[in-house]
Amino acid sequence: MDEKTVAELKAEIDNMTHVEMCRHWRFDSSDSPYVQGNVGDYLRHRLFDEFGGFTPEISKALGW
Repeated sequence: MDEKTVAELKAEIDNMTHVEMCRHWRFDSSDSPYVQGNVGDYLRHRLFDEFGGFTPEISKALGW
């Protein structure tokens, strides 16, 4: 993935809500750019380090 695409995906992540990030983390397939490489690391950092990960409420709302 080129640097421009990575930057665009990171910008999208920056604009996602907590719920949207959780939805990507739980439901995206393993080949999704949101859960691979640098972008996946960035999503993980934002979701778990900055937002505190899943809450019981978000987890229940998303289901499985």
